[in-house]
Order: sequence, then C-alpha cells, then structure tokens
Amino acid sequence: ISEDLTIEGDLVAKQTHLTISGKVTGDVTAKTVEVQSSGTVTGNLTATDVTIGGAVKGQIACDGLTLQETAKVEADIKTGSLSSTKGAALTGKIQVTGG
Repeated sequence: ISEDLTIEGDLVAKQTHLTISGKVTGDVTAKTVEVQSSGTVTGNLTATDVTIGGAVKGQIACDGLTLQETAKVEADIKTGSLSSTKGAALTGKIQVTGG
C-alpha cells in the first residue's frame, strides 16, 4: 500500500505479506504485516509476524512483533514474542505468551 494511498475498510490477505506505507482505517489480517515509517493503521492487526515502523492505533494479535525506532503504537497487544529498538513508543496493555 503506497505512501499516497488511503484505504478505508478491512483488508484480508491471509496468505500474503502486506507492506503499508500509506494510511489504512480498518482491520488488517495477513500472513505478515509491515507498517513502514510513513504508514499509519487505525484498526486491529492480525498476522503471524508484524513489524511496525510507523503509527498503529487499535489491537495487535500476532506470533512475533518487532517495533522499530520510529514506531508509535497505541494498542493492546497479544504476541508470542516482542522485540523493540530504542526510540519506539508504546502505550497499551501487553501480553507476551512466549509461544
């Protein structure tokens, strides 16, 4: 999803990697999701692996979550593993299951 694109509505791509550089308002379900530094998601993210460098507001459910230094996240999170780079901002409840 390119930087100049705005999507309003849910995205479902269960077997696909999604890279979001633009704006999504709605829930995103995919195999893997990468929200780049220019990307924003307002809604729930569900994927096997999620990498965030941009802004996310909602809920995140995944097996592995990586927060890059430019990440700004306001979400309740349930994940198997969490890694974060210095500079990432996170507000919300976090449950790391270790799975």
